[in-house]
Amino acid sequence: MMEFEIAYWHWLVLGMILVGFEIFIPSFTVLWFGLGAFVVSACLWAAPDLDLSWQLFIWSLASMIFGFGWFKLFRPMMTDKTKAGIAREAIAGEIGMVVKKPTDSTRGRVRFTIPLLGDDEWEFICQETVTVGDKVVITEASGNTLMVDKVS
Repeated sequence: MMEFEIAYWHWLVLGMILVGFEIFIPSFTVLWFGLGAFVVSACLWAAPDLDLSWQLFIWSLASMIFGFGWFKLFRPMMTDKTKAGIAREAIAGEIGMVVKKPTDSTRGRVRFTIPLLGDDEWEFICQETVTVGDKVVITEASGNTLMVDKVS
């Protein structure tokens, strides 16, 4: 009886097929399994007597590392969180937290979790009384000052 052994090129072909599936499933999910198969192919080429259980372990580990690297590290760095270059009207409705309360002679400052139009802190004018820690929502922008309302 002939015993079947998985060669490095089997993993290489599997990797190509999985990477090719990414054309039909554009979610950047299958790609990482394909790249994991490429890693196993390289390991099996370097060590041809690698046991199947180790091959599967390396494949799952490499796939998880590639997937984690993409979804947690690289993808967030690629998205533009600043909202720079968009119309000022598009920031209406954003909610921030008061970090400096306004006085009779100075405007207050509000901080947002993601930068708006290139800055995460803005001066604001509010018709209501607000204190540090209050949440405010942008109603409009006027020059370098935001008009806000207190969130109840």
